[in-house]
Amino acid sequence: AIAAAKKMSGRWCRSAVCAAVVVGAAGLVTQGASRRGAVAQRAVAEPVATATELATIRGVAACEILDSRGNPTVEVEVTTPMGVFRASVPSGASTGVHEAVELRDGGARYLGKGVLNAVKNVNEVLGPAVMGKDATEQRAVDELMIELDGSANKGTLGANAILGVSLAVAKAGAAARGLPLYRHFADLAGNAEPLVLPVPAFNVINGGSHAGNKLAFQEYFIIPDGAETFSEAMQIGAEVYHRLKGVIKAEFGGDATLIGDEGGFAPPCDARSGLDLLMTAIEKAGHSGKCSVGLDVAASEFKVPGEDCYDLGTFYPDDERDDPALKKTADELAAFYDELRRDFPIVTIEDAFDQDDWAAWSAFTPRVSDTLQTVGDDITVTNPSRIRRAIDETACNALLLKVNQIGSVTESIDAVVLAKQAGWGIMCSHRSGETEDDYIADLAVGLCTGEIKTGAPCRGERTAKYNQLIRIEEELAGNTVYVGPGFRTPNWMA
Repeated sequence: AIAAAKKMSGRWCRSAVCAAVVVGAAGLVTQGASRRGAVAQRAVAEPVATATELATIRGVAACEILDSRGNPTVEVEVTTPMGVFRASVPSGASTGVHEAVELRDGGARYLGKGVLNAVKNVNEVLGPAVMGKDATEQRAVDELMIELDGSANKGTLGANAILGVSLAVAKAGAAARGLPLYRHFADLAGNAEPLVLPVPAFNVINGGSHAGNKLAFQEYFIIPDGAETFSEAMQIGAEVYHRLKGVIKAEFGGDATLIGDEGGFAPPCDARSGLDLLMTAIEKAGHSGKCSVGLDVAASEFKVPGEDCYDLGTFYPDDERDDPALKKTADELAAFYDELRRDFPIVTIEDAFDQDDWAAWSAFTPRVSDTLQTVGDDITVTNPSRIRRAIDETACNALLLKVNQIGSVTESIDAVVLAKQAGWGIMCSHRSGETEDDYIADLAVGLCTGEIKTGAPCRGERTAKYNQLIRIEEELAGNTVYVGPGFRTPNWMA
């Protein structure tokens, strides 16, 4: 136990998000106070010897906490002889209909968004089932929980319940092996290649379901792919972000600099002028030539049901919504993207079409694939079966990795491997309802995703992920590179 703790060089408590763990004089692993300390103390007050014993799950407990939007979510603590390992589950606002089920309680409490049933499922079903299991055997633990749920979309026990346990187990497994979480993720995926730091896609202008403005497109990205290091990319992103605030204030007034769910600004602009604002801010910050830009259109949010119509006026005031120019067929929307690409350095577009508009996706992606990344989110939902269909139909050429869309670490890794084997890019992603948990930073490095989006360089639940990447870059100094313009095809392509 002492050797394992020393091997982590003082960093594993950050990686595993555990309580303070020390080795006592009698060779026992002890810990600081936990919210569920009585259970945890009983679980760890035994001698430890072998690696298997260090990884043995001795306790599982869940509770309801709040996410960054003030909505309840699930937090899970897994106890092993190495300590207490905590994970919390994010939640999306713009969610695809094909995502795994996020179990909510309904009723009046928290406006129906409570998660006490999911918490109960952890404490009474999943926890007892994984007790005594080896936390380093991630696939076995995840498959057991999936089998217990028994449904196609985790609707019985809840993907939020299963994922909370899965993530906490991953952190416990990393600590038991004496590894940082990113290296443990790499090993789980079979990634033996040198690790790379991802290019951050900073969502600095919010629209759609993430803001209260009239902008249909949900996210506008600053992408510092011309930086030399991740730290420089962070500097560029932060400087452009602050310049953007001044640009927006000068054009629309101070109220327009209020921030959305993911830390971006929400000015009353339209689809094209949002890109104009980005380019002005990049120039004023002195970073022209070092930044590309991108979009998360989230087209499912403004697709008119049953019609070949995408209504860019969906979020407009009632008296402005009926402008015929705002109504576009799939072909017209594709032509609009072409127009924007001619005028701006757009390198990635996410969710360009509706989650079930396969024909539009398959008509667009092959035509633009050489110069544009077309990212599947709502259409793929980190689900291997939908990814296979997207590969077969050439619907997109990149995957948005959101672990809570599928509900376990193992299935998320399987989705990444499948996408990489098809030559796809991978963008690791947060959700709009986030917590302080920074595991996706380690996931992006361990799986060599090449890209990460986790909001603007603002709001603690967003900067927690970016700050973890800065720490990882420092720890791997000389043994990693910033992937830069090669973000679509980093070292490890499975």
